[in-house]
Amino acid sequence: MNECSPTPLSASPAENPSTGLGRNLCTGLGAGVAASLAALALALVPQLATAQSALPTSMDDLVQVEILDGGLASDGSYIGALRLTLQQGWKTYWRAPGEAGIPPRFTWRGSRNVGEMSMTWPAPEVFSTSGYQTIGYHDQLVLPIRITPEKPGRPVRLKGRMELGICKDVCVPSELSFDHQLDSGATRNPAIVAALASRPYSAREAGVSASTCRLKPTQYGIEVEARITMPSAGGKEVAVIESGSPHVFAGATTTARSGKTLVAKSELLPARAGSLPAVDRSQLRITILGQNHAVDISGCTAG
Repeated sequence: MNECSPTPLSASPAENPSTGLGRNLCTGLGAGVAASLAALALALVPQLATAQSALPTSMDDLVQVEILDGGLASDGSYIGALRLTLQQGWKTYWRAPGEAGIPPRFTWRGSRNVGEMSMTWPAPEVFSTSGYQTIGYHDQLVLPIRITPEKPGRPVRLKGRMELGICKDVCVPSELSFDHQLDSGATRNPAIVAALASRPYSAREAGVSASTCRLKPTQYGIEVEARITMPSAGGKEVAVIESGSPHVFAGATTTARSGKTLVAKSELLPARAGSLPAVDRSQLRITILGQNHAVDISGCTAG
């Protein structure tokens, strides 16, 4: 099923992110690709109608969200997590959802005593749907969050909403609300510990010895060719390149290995019509998804 054509369960549409956590590539596709997607969607109308008739009437039947407590870290920061529990067989998307996925978006309005906040994304899965590559999670996602309070020793309230896509035979744009005062006395939570353990390796942990990027102008943007010298991550390796800027998004990435070097190519395009902002190699983020593990590489040098 074409995952660029979400089937709304309610009147709330999915929105493109403004937080740097991802971008819906459906809005940035070229005319030829967009035409192909339209043809695919038209061809699948009968299947879509059948799938729509099988959709539940309540979002709670598809996905539920809760805040997990993990207590205080040694530096006084709070450890928590968002846990999404999906109906069996359904999936949701990583921060960079792939060629036809729906990216997540977060708002934290109503939160209290929240200073700095960081998320640790567990290594995602790579899916192939109707010939398109998407990246995300099946059945459950535990997303650890570390929060540094503005005022140490005072309670921290985590309130907001998450906009996301959940997909099976069709895609449903969804909005989940949460409101929870974190428990400073909580003990370590096994679900959070497991999610943290499943994060991608750092470049050092994965044995990356070199990471270079060549930039070349294209008709619409800039081509990035990243050359990563590292041991294999196992099986078929998939690279994802993120620009590090909300004003620039990366198209689909091709990945090939030549001995000890992994070569990944993508095109960086402006998020809105107009000229492409300057690309900073140090802000590029390259994630390698392999059968054995994933690798998170921050920045690359000229090559």
